[in-house]
Parts: sequence; structure tokens; C-alpha cells
Amino acid sequence: MKQHIVLLTGMSGAGKSSAMNALEDLGYYCIDNFPTELLPNLEAVINKGKRYEYMALAVSAVDYMQFLNFFENSNDDIQIIFLDASNEELLLRYRFTRRRHPMITNGQASTLEEAIELERDYFNRIAEGQKGTIRFDTTKMSTAELSKRIRNRLSTNEEAEFTITFQSFGFKHGIPLDADLIIDVRFLPNPFYEPALKALTGNDKPVYDYVMQAEETKEFTKRLKAYCDFVFASYKEQNKSHLIVGIGCTGGQHRSVSICNWLYATYKSQYRCFKSHRDSGDAEV
Repeated sequence: MKQHIVLLTGMSGAGKSSAMNALEDLGYYCIDNFPTELLPNLEAVINKGKRYEYMALAVSAVDYMQFLNFFENSNDDIQIIFLDASNEELLLRYRFTRRRHPMITNGQASTLEEAIELERDYFNRIAEGQKGTIRFDTTKMSTAELSKRIRNRLSTNEEAEFTITFQSFGFKHGIPLDADLIIDVRFLPNPFYEPALKALTGNDKPVYDYVMQAEETKEFTKRLKAYCDFVFASYKEQNKSHLIVGIGCTGGQHRSVSICNWLYATYKSQYRCFKSHRDSGDAEV
């Protein structure tokens, strides 16, 4: 029986516990902090039957390469998930929870700032070039949204297929770190300056119509569709499993949400698509 193994790793504080909860809900047998000393016994355990057909292992930066090398020559289906967040967000999370960073616990760092930098440098050296890695930037992602993203990508009862996530965002809140493509729509007419539309978002028909009916938008979407048709087909041909397309305006409320919704509506019948609105206050995936 072929086993399906998820190696879940990434920056400490980026959400591994929440991700493991989501994987457990999907039917994965989840193990956190499996001792590397017991790795020689792991293969015997996971081959014991259907109970371990889907298994998720949460591993730290220090142990990551040992687990990766262990599974390198395996016939099992291995999927790596890497969770990240900005240094500022990680600092806030640790100061809020008052937990100790693993790099401090094992004596490799003396301050939280040093621990985060050390861990990031370590991952930059070993994980950046890993192919097929699913990356999630949780900086502005709620626990519920992370859970949805994982369920969308790793359902145990669906065949793998090329998937596209369209995500609106505001440049003033930062660019999504996990986006493969960034589309800047700040040049389009801005409903923010229309008093009747300012408090609405691109999910509201008056705003959507205002953005989409502008002559600039009509010309832009015609060119954008030609670009996306070519790029999406090319990525699919290269067997890329998932593409994240970030659509940004200034605040992430009006133009980016409208174009994100248009892209989703345009491609949902052609590809497996999801959408999310990071900064509009009414996120969905």
C-alpha cells in the first residue's frame, strides 16, 4: 500500500499546530515532534496498515533535513508544506503567547529576535530550492482560513489537479509572501473616492460594476485574460500543482476584490479555483 506522507515544517509560530489540526480533520494520522532517534523504526510503523495510509509529521527546522533524507528514497507519496510569516508577526505572536522559541530552548539563540533570524537563515539555506513544496504565508491569515487552504489542497478523497487561488490584497498592508504572480490594479478608477461606494467592497454589485464598466478596466481585462490563458496553461503543462495569483490595489477593498472576483468567475469552469479577499474584511476561500 502506497503511503501518503505530509512533512509539515516552517517558521516556529507560523501556525504548525493549526495546520496539524486541519490535517487531522482530513483523516491524516498526525505526529508532532517525532524523535529523530526513532526514524529507523518509522517505516515499520507506517507500513502496518490502512490506519497510517495518510500521515502528517510536523518537524522543526533543526530536524527537517533528517526527515527529508529519510523519505528521499522512499516509494511513498511525499508532500512538503512550509508555513511562513513575517518576522514582525512572529515576534508579536511569541510576545502574546509568551512561549519560548525552540532556538532559545535548545540554546542556539539568546533573544527572540536572534532566534527568528537564525531559523529563517537556516531554512533559506536548506528549503528554498525544494520542488513541489506548498507554501502558505500566514502573516495575515486567520486560523480558519489556513484550515480551508489546507483542506482545499490536501483532501484525501480527491485526485490531484492543477489549482489556482486568486487573492485580493492591499499594497499598504504588504504583498502576500506566497503569491506566485502579482497583478497591480492601482491604475484603475478608484471607488474609494465615490462617497456612495467608499464603505462598500468589490463584493458589492455597485462597486463591482463601477470598476468593471470603466473603459480602462475593459481594455485591461482583455489583455489580462490573454496573459492568464497563456501562463495558466504553461504552468499546468509543467505539472505545477498550485498557483497563487495576488491582485493588489491600495487598500484591498474595491479594485483588487472586483478583479479577483472577475478572474475567479472567468476561470472556475476551466480550472479548480478558489478565491480569498485578504484585506476586505469579508474573506472567503
